[in-house]
Amino acid sequence: MLSRLFGAALLGGLLLPYAATAQDTGAQSRPPLGSAIREVLIATPELLSEIIGLSRPAPDLYGEEAERDRATLDQAAPQLFDPAQPGFGPTDAPTRLAFFTAENCPDCTRAEDELRTLAQRLGFRVAVFDIGSDAALARSLGLDMAPSYVLPDMMLRGAMPAIVLERYLTE
Repeated sequence: MLSRLFGAALLGGLLLPYAATAQDTGAQSRPPLGSAIREVLIATPELLSEIIGLSRPAPDLYGEEAERDRATLDQAAPQLFDPAQPGFGPTDAPTRLAFFTAENCPDCTRAEDELRTLAQRLGFRVAVFDIGSDAALARSLGLDMAPSYVLPDMMLRGAMPAIVLERYLTE
């Protein structure tokens, strides 16, 4: 790896002053050579990314699944974000989140309390669904646990800390 890095740097003409002594440097010459290599890498970070392959885009492992989820959300949006749906938050605010809860669920109670505070502070409405009585809707979304949160462009399963929800809601 270092030989590839050093070779690429030499080929790029970035360390030509050091090329003559690179193979036969003594111990006292290695720290300055290392410093020179470090300076080159800091000055030209793209060199390192090309050598270790970081310039290639990451494969999209979930592209098809994400597209199906977005299509499902688009289809369910009128029901999920209907302002007439029971919920909480300012009544004149847009419904920005559908919250799936369940009876006798301590995580749901805690999540709802945090969500109520966020809804008031950020000025949005939350539509509330019971995962038991709204089972067909939950199943169509692939939700199998409570609490779950549905935003217009994503679904989150399981209790989320308020700070995480706030970030999703304010992006």
